[in-house]
Amino acid sequence: MRIGIHTSSSGSLEKAGLKAHELGANCFQIFSGSPRTWAAPPPDPAAVLRMKDVRARLDLTPLVIHANYLINLCSIDPANRPKSVTAFRGEVERALTIGAEFLVVHPGSAKDQTPDSAIDAFSHALAEACHGLASAHLTILLENTAGQGNVLGSRLAELSAMRDLAAPHVLLPIGYCLDTCHSYAAGYDIATEAGLEAFLAEADTTLGLENVPVIHANDSKGALGSKLDRHANIGEGYIGREGFRRILNHPKLHSQAFILETPIDNEGDDRKNVDALWSLSTSHARKNL
Repeated sequence: MRIGIHTSSSGSLEKAGLKAHELGANCFQIFSGSPRTWAAPPPDPAAVLRMKDVRARLDLTPLVIHANYLINLCSIDPANRPKSVTAFRGEVERALTIGAEFLVVHPGSAKDQTPDSAIDAFSHALAEACHGLASAHLTILLENTAGQGNVLGSRLAELSAMRDLAAPHVLLPIGYCLDTCHSYAAGYDIATEAGLEAFLAEADTTLGLENVPVIHANDSKGALGSKLDRHANIGEGYIGREGFRRILNHPKLHSQAFILETPIDNEGDDRKNVDALWSLSTSHARKNL
């Protein structure tokens, strides 16, 4: 079982890994630079080596990097599009240097476009950003969204279409990251047994669950189908503890890494959420009998 949490790398890469371990996680997610700036410096080689040592010593795997929030690979705006392509290339290069297994990116906003044209724009931008970059050790993950505004990717078929168009032109593997809050807010009732089964059946048919190595485990402050991208602490939102118990223990989700992106409103909320996921995992309970 792999349960992790997003930790800050602003102090150092090494401290981000140590913090995840301190919180009880055995995998983690970081930003490789500021999430709200276009460019970031390359990682310091010595810091990279210390990070790799910490990960190996503490069995922290996988490492997921989340691309910054400014990137919009769907954009057709003549100013925003080239900046997004350049910024995402930087994300890929830093992820390769750091040795991350996965790089998560949001599809972006389809403003002033049809979904089909935005999917095409995304796929071409992704291919341009990744041109000449190759590795079997880093996989790009397209994350589903809550469907707010013009944001693309709330329907699984859209994610599949993006991958199908981009994959022949990208030398890196491409998969998917599914966010529980986003899925629920987009209208997939994963809080119920029947709804979860239906969602996983669609995901398996449309995406292939073998292509979904990471799940963002976030409860939802928004109601079913609200399109509200607001994460809640585990058990404090509409998905609830029983919903997460079913998700964590579903036989089709036994090999995925569950990464928390929950709010820290009060001191200790991060540890509380990690503990909540472990406590809801029956495989973890069996291991500790």
